[in-house]
Amino acid sequence: SCKLFFADDPVKIVKAKGQYMYDENGRQYLDCINNVAHVGHCHPAIVKAAHEQNQLLNTNSRYLHDNLVDYAERLSKTLPGKLCTFYFLNSGSEANDLALRLARQYTKHEDVIVLDHAYHGHLTSLIDISPYKFRNLEGQKEWVHVAPVPDTYRGLYREDHEDSVTAYANEVKNIIEQAHKRGRKIAAFFAESLPSVGGQIIPPAGYFQKAAEHVHKAGGVFIADEIQVGFGRVGKHFWAFQLQGEDFVPDIVTMGKPIGNGHPIACVATTKEIAEAFAATGVEYFNTFGGNPVSCAIGLAVLDVIEKEHLQAHATEVGNFLMELLKEQKMKHPIIGDVRGSGLFIGVDLIKDQAERTPATAEAEYLITRLKEEYILLSTDGPGRNVLKFKPPMCFNKEDARFVVDTIDKLLT
Repeated sequence: SCKLFFADDPVKIVKAKGQYMYDENGRQYLDCINNVAHVGHCHPAIVKAAHEQNQLLNTNSRYLHDNLVDYAERLSKTLPGKLCTFYFLNSGSEANDLALRLARQYTKHEDVIVLDHAYHGHLTSLIDISPYKFRNLEGQKEWVHVAPVPDTYRGLYREDHEDSVTAYANEVKNIIEQAHKRGRKIAAFFAESLPSVGGQIIPPAGYFQKAAEHVHKAGGVFIADEIQVGFGRVGKHFWAFQLQGEDFVPDIVTMGKPIGNGHPIACVATTKEIAEAFAATGVEYFNTFGGNPVSCAIGLAVLDVIEKEHLQAHATEVGNFLMELLKEQKMKHPIIGDVRGSGLFIGVDLIKDQAERTPATAEAEYLITRLKEEYILLSTDGPGRNVLKFKPPMCFNKEDARFVVDTIDKLLT
């Protein structure tokens, strides 16, 4: 059940550094896929922090340890003030599962609204709220409600719609009304701040505010899944949900992958009220290695590197440069239907024809196979598997951007 990248001719990677990976023959590949190695593969500062703490102590969080508190404090400085309680875990799936439990305990409701094509993790509870998975398995549970993706390129309401924000938010409102008619109650609206598996979607600004309004009125909470897109990837903000506007604050934020730069660490940030309702059950939440001293030392080192190397500003500058180059290609090659993104989170939507916007699935597959032969690792996503998905390590630079786009141009030509 394990699927390799480039299954017909897989690559054996033995080493990596920064934004480059090396196979067993020493050939260098440019990595445009790996958002897990957030600040760059094998970053010396991260390796050093892990090594030094490993030599001192690694144990569970039943003991006091400064790293845990220091890391929570550092994270809290990046988030809106009300998100002041932190749970540490080992993976994004664990984080999303806990977020679901927190929401249900706090609201005393069960039902969850999710966006179509969403993927929130591989635990049973999360496959149930991931249309990307459950559509191919047992199907939709009665407590799950699927809202259309706020995609203004190929969604229900497109760029020519007079008010796509309200139209998409009204879809959430309608779902809530229908659920109430059936006696269901909404615990949470669960959304990736930028839907990734759904096709690198950038929701229109203001959509989360309006959707959250409907959800709060129904007694539910808003959960922002930042596992793929947090930690400065979008450039101008530390968190992708902040693209919606400074006034938007989720009730729960989940994080994973990039926060450990390849080390398994994850986190849930929430409000004091939600945390207290969760604690009030009298059943403790304990995660043996969540928040262990080594994980927290690594987490702190990642934050240090983002700050010292100005990676947010770098993501903005390089991301804008890459988007400009890709938009030039869009003028030249009719197969490129849309270029969208923020910072180093970018999607290139390949289409068969301009009017229908039919996904160019086979062409996208061909393109990434050929790019691999040119030593560039890129992947596709979206319901039609036709969106080229850029989520490289944050040290990806302008030279890399030009190399990728020149190669894409050559192959499309």
